Amino acid sequence: MSTSINTAFITQYERDVHDVFQRDGSVLKPTVRYKSDVVGSVATFQKIGTGVATTKARHGTITPMNQTHTAISTTLADFYAGDWVDKLDEAKINIDERMAIARGGAKALGRKVDSQIFTTLDSTTATTVSFTVSSSAAVRNGLLGMIQTLISADAYDPGNMYGVMSPKLWAMASTIQEFASSDYVGIDGLPYKGGAAVGNYKRWAQVLWTVHSGNPGVGTSTSKVFVWNKTAVGYAAGKTPANLAGTMSGETSIGADITWHGDRAAHFVNHAMSGNSVMIDDGGVVEGNLDDTAAIPTS
Repeated sequence: MSTSINTAFITQYERDVHDVFQRDGSVLKPTVRYKSDVVGSVATFQKIGTGVATTKARHGTITPMNQTHTAISTTLADFYAGDWVDKLDEAKINIDERMAIARGGAKALGRKVDSQIFTTLDSTTATTVSFTVSSSAAVRNGLLGMIQTLISADAYDPGNMYGVMSPKLWAMASTIQEFASSDYVGIDGLPYKGGAAVGNYKRWAQVLWTVHSGNPGVGTSTSKVFVWNKTAVGYAAGKTPANLAGTMSGETSIGADITWHGDRAAHFVNHAMSGNSVMIDDGGVVEGNLDDTAAIPTS
């Protein structure tokens, strides 16, 4: 056989296509007060203030509490995620390019939702808890300090409390006995058995914790993490237009369509959404700051 036979070798490509590693859509949407199918460009969330109990004289009139009502408005922002698929290019590949782009677009808009929510969380003016990360005990105290701040603000509500950690803080928290031992968290909350709470939640101190790679400052010396009451933050999503297919990749209010453009001899795979996040009650969000570049404590 000729020694140049290798020039006639063919290459076979796998039909499955790997999506580059990325967050699969929104993680934080279930953790806030969510309003879907908004018609119009502005959505309003209602807030009512606290009341004060008073006494009255016998046969006297009751003093009204006169609770303050506040309308919290947010203007919806439009976002798109789309790409072209040339018809003749499809004849030269053996992967489903349109479906791959469809997945990518839905995930991109889902991540945009989280980005908007993070912007709102980061706007809190409540007391900031600064973490010391030199020991497991110090990390534990930082987490408890955030919860303490919510309790002090009367915003602690078991079942409606959420916390978001950076990947580094999750690793640090996993060295805390009270966070990792079945003596404290039960068999279902073991971080080494159940794995990191990526896309799901771990209950600890009646807060549902998740791990996120999109925290403000993640991976830097000024990383930010948050604990909040679900009712403190709102997200409004616009109604999906009638000409778009809704509920793409589990993302409600994200519309998707694939249209043929004869002048380009190509399909355009598009996703669209309209939405925004807003702070409803600043007292229900607590920010924590930590050095994400620090080593994981060994004691």
